[in-house]
Amino acid sequence: MFFESHAHYDDERYDSDRDDLLLALDDNGVDTVINIGTSVNSSMASIRLAEQYGFVYATVGVHPHEAKTLNNDELAKLKALAAHPKCVAVGEIGLDFYHDLSPRDIQRKCFARQLEMAFEVGKPVVIHSRDASQEVFGIIKDSRARSGVIHCFSDSAEMAYEYVGMGFYLGIGGIVTFNKSRKLAEVVYKTPLDALLLETDCPYLTPTPYRGQRNESKYLSFIAAKIANIKNTTIENVAEITARNAANLFLS
Repeated sequence: MFFESHAHYDDERYDSDRDDLLLALDDNGVDTVINIGTSVNSSMASIRLAEQYGFVYATVGVHPHEAKTLNNDELAKLKALAAHPKCVAVGEIGLDFYHDLSPRDIQRKCFARQLEMAFEVGKPVVIHSRDASQEVFGIIKDSRARSGVIHCFSDSAEMAYEYVGMGFYLGIGGIVTFNKSRKLAEVVYKTPLDALLLETDCPYLTPTPYRGQRNESKYLSFIAAKIANIKNTTIENVAEITARNAANLFLS
């Protein structure tokens, strides 16, 4: 069975079939889902999904795209949500200097405040990093957070080594199945399986052969198959070890 460590089932693209899709996941080999918050409203929706479905857990956080919305009141709401028994992490938080949908100085402040909040509530973090590799690493290193996952890891094998050494996992998703993902393939090859998590980031980043369609957690099998091929092991071994990793991070 696969452990989905990063999904967005509160997204409107699932409004027409969310219940059917989630209830079918067990038949598709997926027994646990972490639904990721990206704003206060999204975090509340994630909590509601976790309350509705026993196999779904939630994270709460403000994505760098939404950083400009985070004020003291919103931070207090997040901290209260983080106390929910089915909230397992703070995220998705970090920096995104590719889209720059919030000013960079505000992104940095939002990121640092949520890292501190995660430490205060004793939860791991789910990190978003795009075109801001060194800054994200530096802010984390300067914080008290030492447990979490670097979502959709896309950096070098050297940076992977640094993060794993700090106690972080690497989230590996559909990009690893793309033809031009040689750098990520190198990371997967060089990083021990016990430092990797499986994720889809659904509805985004659908793996080959369904690239371009709405993503779903049942496609984790394609990601696991690619990792198994890179590391010369079995899909079952990838599923077992990454599920254990995710349970250790989120559910222990």
